[in-house]
Amino acid sequence: MNNKLTISVWIILGLALGSCNSEPNLGIFTGNGDIGNVWHAGSVEFNPSDSSYTISGGGTNMWFDSDQLHYLWKQLSGDVSIEADIAWVGEGDNAHRKACLIIRQDLDTSAIYADAAIHGDGLTSIQYRETAGGTTREVQSNISSPKRVRLEKIGDYLSMSVASGDGSFTSSGGSFKLTFQEPFYIGLGVCAHNNDVIETAIFSNVRIDSLGPIPDSLKSVESTLETISIASFDRRVVYHAQGRFEAPNWTPDGKSLIYNSGGLLYKIPVTGGDPVLIPTDFAKRINNDHGISPDGTQLVISDGTEARRSLIYTLPIEGGKPKKITPIGPSYWHGWSPDGQTLVYCADRNANYDVYAIPAKGGKEIRLTTAEGLDDGPEYSPDGKYIYFNSVRSGAMQIWRMKPDGSEQEQITTDEYNDWFAHPSPDGKWIVYVTFGTDVPAGSHPANKDVMLRLMNLETKEVRVMAKLFGGQGTINVPSWSPDSEYVAFVSYQLK
Repeated sequence: MNNKLTISVWIILGLALGSCNSEPNLGIFTGNGDIGNVWHAGSVEFNPSDSSYTISGGGTNMWFDSDQLHYLWKQLSGDVSIEADIAWVGEGDNAHRKACLIIRQDLDTSAIYADAAIHGDGLTSIQYRETAGGTTREVQSNISSPKRVRLEKIGDYLSMSVASGDGSFTSSGGSFKLTFQEPFYIGLGVCAHNNDVIETAIFSNVRIDSLGPIPDSLKSVESTLETISIASFDRRVVYHAQGRFEAPNWTPDGKSLIYNSGGLLYKIPVTGGDPVLIPTDFAKRINNDHGISPDGTQLVISDGTEARRSLIYTLPIEGGKPKKITPIGPSYWHGWSPDGQTLVYCADRNANYDVYAIPAKGGKEIRLTTAEGLDDGPEYSPDGKYIYFNSVRSGAMQIWRMKPDGSEQEQITTDEYNDWFAHPSPDGKWIVYVTFGTDVPAGSHPANKDVMLRLMNLETKEVRVMAKLFGGQGTINVPSWSPDSEYVAFVSYQLK
């Protein structure tokens, strides 16, 4: 072979090998790069000795309608999870810098996405954008600075789990519904929350797993008590536990929530903590129709202990022996008049469920609705001028209202869905209610369904979706507004 030709071949091979050797090692991932208008280029360094990823990123934020970050990714389809230990490098410039496990529809700055994010100050949350270019929403965990985080996508539901020092995961609660087209991107990202600087985080023990189906026989229910802002629709987890609990009431002082579980009542601070049992004497079969008097001194419960069918009782707010109000059942409480004088409830009389009223101290009940089919969920407006309720009389379950004497009944919602349990806000500006799809019979409100929390402006009649979640029965059966009308409490569920 010609010597010059031989030398040329070796030069070409050397350049080719050098080019191959210069390709970055991204471990289990296949690509990386900056997303959005990032002023300082980010980077990834993979350490094969401990399989850790050191990611540096800039960017202004991952919020509102666009994101700026450095993203390390691969493409996948199906049900998946990604998990990692996450540690920040240095004190950082901004408490809102984010190190994230991220699933994105694409690499556009305004893409649909969901992430499990640890902020610089330890705040841990799931963030998500439901539509391309839409606003970002958030579900804040009540656990700060966990050692390890996992993001799961099962079907159209996303959820986050966290682990402390022993490495065992617990669900942080707050799952939500979000649809990704396949394939999607999954990976790790860092946003500095300040486009003038670069922030760095180390992701170690990174795992991505494809998740197989779980047999129904092995699934168990988990419940999450949450609050949601009516201004931003951002959610915050108050309490999460295995098993089922239901139907939060917000106390008039704004400090606590009361819910039912296993036939009993519990009280928990809005800021989180351990629930405390409220003593209810003989009443051990309390259902999810309970509440608090307008002056905050009494509880009202619907309980089936004595008659094996639901009857209504009142008792002191701190607990005590219940006093029977309705002698016959089934009767399910839903509303207390603002003046404290009257209770309204749903009751089965002569094989038809209607709305009834009765003096709060007991007495003769008065039938307020007479339409065929189910009328349920009666609740007073804060000025006492109306009672809101839901009725199947139109063919679908819709929200109605009437005067306190049962007159002037008028339909409020007129959509194709099935709307239940309208709760007027204390300031009288809004109603919040739970909506089932058309796959659920109009007269039914079962548990473990895809539902929406929806908010209606009573002046404009505009309706907005606050959250899409897994729930239904137990999610928001009874009054659950904060006293300042800025938040609503509810329960979401997961089957795992």
